[in-house]
Amino acid sequence: MKILALLRHAKSDWDDMAKRDFDRGLNDRGRKGAGLIGEHIRDHGIHWDAVLASPAERVKRTIDSALPEAEVTFDARLYLASAETIFETVATQADDAERVLVVGHNPGLQEVLFELVAPSDENELFDEASRKFPTAAFAVLECDIDSWDELKEGCAKIVHFARPRDLDPELGPEY
Repeated sequence: MKILALLRHAKSDWDDMAKRDFDRGLNDRGRKGAGLIGEHIRDHGIHWDAVLASPAERVKRTIDSALPEAEVTFDARLYLASAETIFETVATQADDAERVLVVGHNPGLQEVLFELVAPSDENELFDEASRKFPTAAFAVLECDIDSWDELKEGCAKIVHFARPRDLDPELGPEY
């Protein structure tokens, strides 16, 4: 059994439209959401053997706010990665890790859920995460595998899902 967690970057800053997508940081709401979800992740109590992340600025700032003590491996393949690329990156970077946290972007992170969770294992957490995997969302999957290169369709179940708005209603959607 392996544990794979997914953390989407927090809400990005769109104030400077001259910046490339890769270079955008976080806005105030994003920094608050990242800090709150980081506290939640630490309280969740899992020690991450490996943290793999996109090198995009908004991902780096999310990690700075959420998990400042984490030892992170930044991998360019995770920038706007598909589910398949995420699987390949975990398989090549995680080695003997039992618990891996991937910090990145949608739609790839949500695609991971769709690929790995078998229809027979869909539950209320899956329903929430599949409806929308918003910024700073955090999901934990238990994968019925012995090696990361065995990640495949239907091998996991989602056992935890949290969003900043679940922790502070003021961080809910803006209308």
